[in-house]
Amino acid sequence: MVRAALAAARTADPRDVPVGAVVFDSAGRELARAANAREATGDPTAHAEVLALRRAAVVHGDGWRLEGCTLAVTLEPCTMCAGALIAARVGRLVFGAWEPKTGAVGSLWDVVRDRRLNHRPEVRGGILEADCAALLDAFFHPHR
Repeated sequence: MVRAALAAARTADPRDVPVGAVVFDSAGRELARAANAREATGDPTAHAEVLALRRAAVVHGDGWRLEGCTLAVTLEPCTMCAGALIAARVGRLVFGAWEPKTGAVGSLWDVVRDRRLNHRPEVRGGILEADCAALLDAFFHPHR
């Protein structure tokens, strides 16, 4: 699943941080995929996760509820994306690289496991972590 997210990340506009996200239904069928598009669209909410969740909700057939679905992403989600996947009732999150500066799934915050929320997805991080981190490092290396 994270391999599919890596493939999506590689389609990002060269100006955008190469993060990819893919939503799968409970049978493992791909519903939607997206790459970051903030720079390409001028939309601050155009993170890969949000775009993939929006597209998946259209094709899933149960409105905005993505219960039983899995979101695979190359980078630990930020607070906005963690909140979006909770709001969408995503059943499972798998991700690649950890994000110590803005990660909201265990690094800086742990939004998805907050016991005060009515929905808490299953989470598995660090999947293909080196591959996901290498893609990000290649993007940021010239900027340093």
